[in-house]
Amino acid sequence: MPHKQPEDAIFREFLVAVLLHNEAVADRLGLQPVDVAAAILLETRGPMTAGALSEELGLPSASTTRLIDRLEKAGYVRRVRGERDRRMVTVQLVEGGLDDYEAACESSRRHLATLGAHYTREQAPLLLDMLARVGEAHRAATRELRGKPA
Repeated sequence: MPHKQPEDAIFREFLVAVLLHNEAVADRLGLQPVDVAAAILLETRGPMTAGALSEELGLPSASTTRLIDRLEKAGYVRRVRGERDRRMVTVQLVEGGLDDYEAACESSRRHLATLGAHYTREQAPLLLDMLARVGEAHRAATRELRGKPA
């Protein structure tokens, strides 16, 4: 059944492309797609508790523990106990932890650089703002789907 608006199909194709790319990167790294998402969150947001990762990824705590175990075993992250409260444990990327990820994303960077040639420097902030807002909108929609406050 065709979509009523052509932009619906374009956006859905975009989502599929991003999801499939994340799966391909995860396959290349021997990880699960959600593991890659967790590593990216740790890179962009810095160290996080297992609870914060669990909340952000929408995983039960046991699944988050297994995810952290996989990333730790693969050499991407480490668990760090708090200096003041030894019960507090954060998860952080190890130095060079995303080097394999960066290498796996080389082809996408190359294709995106080619795409970037179609836009001016003045347009770049608008495009980045749109991507940030798309991310925020999807996070809000995800919270709604999971029955959490927006």
